[in-house]
Amino acid sequence: MLCADDLLNARILIVDDQQANVRLLEQMLGEAGYRCITSTMDPQAVCALHRDNHYDLILLDLQMPGMDGFQVMEGLKEIEADGYLPVLVITAQPGHKLQALTAGAKDFISKPFDLVEVKTRIHNMLEVRLLYKQLEQYSRALESMALHDALTGLPNRRLLMDRLSLAIAHARRNTSAMAVMFLDLDGFKQINDTLGHDAGDTLLSMVAGRLVAAVRQEDTVARMGGDEFVIGLWELSHVDAVATLASKVILAVSQPYRIQGRDVRITASVGVGIYPLHGEAVETLMKRADLALYEAKRAGKNNYCIATSTDL
Repeated sequence: MLCADDLLNARILIVDDQQANVRLLEQMLGEAGYRCITSTMDPQAVCALHRDNHYDLILLDLQMPGMDGFQVMEGLKEIEADGYLPVLVITAQPGHKLQALTAGAKDFISKPFDLVEVKTRIHNMLEVRLLYKQLEQYSRALESMALHDALTGLPNRRLLMDRLSLAIAHARRNTSAMAVMFLDLDGFKQINDTLGHDAGDTLLSMVAGRLVAAVRQEDTVARMGGDEFVIGLWELSHVDAVATLASKVILAVSQPYRIQGRDVRITASVGVGIYPLHGEAVETLMKRADLALYEAKRAGKNNYCIATSTDL
């Protein structure tokens, strides 16, 4: 919800070619407690100013020499990708009110000014605009939560599957290879049992950071849940490169962690499935990487195993 400071800190731009009107509006807004007020008497500067400052409200005079308010609104439409023009027009012509609203303005102020009316319309429009922005931010946050792991911030299974599908399509189109790595921490349960779940969560977050640092920017590191991670390698210059990357990941995970004032050590086992050698579908590669991980565990852990083409 909005608080008083949200409204008073809103960014407001006054656009009027009459200095007396600018001063009157500046004084009125200042006395009302608004803190971020900018003004210009040059209508041609409005779009550049809005592009740089993203105003929450633009008080726009319609009748100005050189470039009128309707032309300014056309320019603003090109900046506002969501189609919302935060414009409150100022006009002395009753016939311009409906035209301005049709052009995209959200409300109007009549000249000569009724200061009580001006304050009310500004307050109401800012309230709607800021609530709209909060809703946008909330929607983006919900979307991010639906695609990312809450603890580590890594992509979750849903986002991973989408990215792996894209990586396979890219590899198919370019007649190249990509790979899927399944990674599991060796003895993670013991960390939880001896140091507690808070320490375990800290360790998982630190491991996530090391995995991201160990691979390339175009690769995807995802958390599947618990202590299981999956790495999607976007493109391999050569199939043998996956062994080098797997060793690098295992080495990164095995370095000591400082948690709760003590050094904590843990290792990882990795299973690898390579496209197109071990399958051409996401589900097939995931299964082969998972089976290879089981083999790496069985062989003594702290190691990697690359799938064979006959392990399904």
